[in-house]
Amino acid sequence: MIGCDCEVCISTDKKDKRLRSSILVQSPTTTLIVDTGPDFRYQMLRQKIKHLDAVVYTHPHKDHLAGLDDVKAFNFLHKKPMNLYANSLTEEALRRDFYYAFSDTKYPGIPELNLNTITLERFMVGDIPVTPILVWHLKMPVLGFRFGNFTYITDANRIDESEMEKIKGSEVLVLNALRKQKHISHFTLGEAIDLVQELKIPTAYFTHISHQLGLHADVEAELPTGIHLAYDGLQLDFH
Repeated sequence: MIGCDCEVCISTDKKDKRLRSSILVQSPTTTLIVDTGPDFRYQMLRQKIKHLDAVVYTHPHKDHLAGLDDVKAFNFLHKKPMNLYANSLTEEALRRDFYYAFSDTKYPGIPELNLNTITLERFMVGDIPVTPILVWHLKMPVLGFRFGNFTYITDANRIDESEMEKIKGSEVLVLNALRKQKHISHFTLGEAIDLVQELKIPTAYFTHISHQLGLHADVEAELPTGIHLAYDGLQLDFH
């Protein structure tokens, strides 16, 4: 049995109960999710999501892929394959880790998938325009995404100037901020704050938060105006 006695792990504040990072984006006609981490099934059940059109992937790490098999519930509900959108690096991992779903010989009950390879070119998922943004997770290229005036970036510690231009003008930015101490491949809290202020984004939420960052209420109280910690179940309206 694995135990943890850190203050975040034993906190009774619901905002300290942090599952793996993911977001659901919904328009009047289309619903997509960014990444299917190990908590994907529980997250979808908890939020009572009954319809899903597509999954858009940021990168091939397990904490962003591992729950893919559970899209088969939506195959059953909708009677069609699930559309996946991923770059070539992530596509390679999907085909390797979920080889049985891509095999020529299929058996009942496996997920039905329609894999679409994406680049840095803008694409559409139903009526939702998606603009990929290249960011760096140490040396690994990761995709952030802009949906209208909303931008989502996770697992990054560097963004090139040309890609920063894609973020400018966003009304809301969700950005990773792992902890206060320096990290090899994630923005720290201070680095994330600096980036939001440099880009002049009016509202920002920090995600992909480690327990090392501290209690939600304590950190929230330290943040500048317009900057917040994201939490599980947070809902935002944007255009």
